[in-house]
Amino acid sequence: MSQTTLTAPFRADHVGSLLRPKNLLQARKDYQNGNITKDDLRLIENQELKRIVDKQIEVGLELVTDGEFRRSWWHIDFLENLNGFEGYVPERGIPFQGIETEPYDVRNTGKISFNLDHPFLEDFRIFNDLVAGRAVAKQTIPSPDQLFHRGIRNPEVYPTVQEYADDIIQAYRDALKAFYDAGVRYLQFDDVYIAGLNADSLVAYEPGLTREELIDLALYVANGVLKDKPDDLYVTTHLCRGNYESRWAFEGSYAQIAPTLFAKENVDGFFLEYDDERSGDFKPLQHIPDGGPKVVLGLVTSKFGELEDKETIKRRIEEASKYVPLEQLALSPQCGFSSTHHGNKLTEEQQWEKLRFIVEITKEIWG
Repeated sequence: MSQTTLTAPFRADHVGSLLRPKNLLQARKDYQNGNITKDDLRLIENQELKRIVDKQIEVGLELVTDGEFRRSWWHIDFLENLNGFEGYVPERGIPFQGIETEPYDVRNTGKISFNLDHPFLEDFRIFNDLVAGRAVAKQTIPSPDQLFHRGIRNPEVYPTVQEYADDIIQAYRDALKAFYDAGVRYLQFDDVYIAGLNADSLVAYEPGLTREELIDLALYVANGVLKDKPDDLYVTTHLCRGNYESRWAFEGSYAQIAPTLFAKENVDGFFLEYDDERSGDFKPLQHIPDGGPKVVLGLVTSKFGELEDKETIKRRIEEASKYVPLEQLALSPQCGFSSTHHGNKLTEEQQWEKLRFIVEITKEIWG
């Protein structure tokens, strides 16, 4: 399949990350402990990448991802390699349902720009070569809005949020160009920040701004990044409520962001989590413009291995079609299977069954 003939997102899609196999996790530990070289680690990574590319094609997907196999975290590995940021170990992790994450985060240390030697660029080229045109190679990166959590901006470097926002926009515009030049035609922004703007508590956000101002800022940043992007670069966003060892960070519908972001964000698709009652109902989808972004319904959970009831999934798609035309809908897991190196609580075979299940349902509904 040619990368230039795609229309993303696909009817059967997936968010991105896949469970890391034990040999890959061991190789990463061996490298950190100095027992193997960087080249040794890359060889094992490449072998596993080829295996999961073949497996994704085998289950019937038209797109493939690298499973985020070269990363430890869905977001930090990318962000700490931007100019003006560094990774560090804070005193506490992030609270999730009944657990606290391993403490690691990023912080702003200087003026922000895109690193033209960012390791993700070469990683994609190698991955794309492994795909070899058999499917569409999808690249996932954290949303630019992820950098607006409280505590990341350095007020000595950026006294105002506006200055900070404008440099982030330019850095991401340069990132999009660099990924495009590397061959990316399907790019996804992963975003916990925007989904969290629906939560009751906004303690993790810039102080002094109202919820409405924060939502407007998120739209300003997202659309600023997407301005003048190439027509054949498809960009989607996944709005996530947290995914760490099968736990979640917060709950709530998309109702508060929908009138602004669903209606006006210039993406080609929204990946939305709808796998359980904490996600709310489909009513916020009424703000998606007809003929506008596709809505990829995350109705199949990635947090546990048991397969959902197929007829229930079909009924829920039918329910969502009351707000968005059926031809504008698609299906995916609600999130990745391993947003961090820790992974969710299911087996690799259950992961593949979930993806195969999604492909089957979409064929039965859309043909």
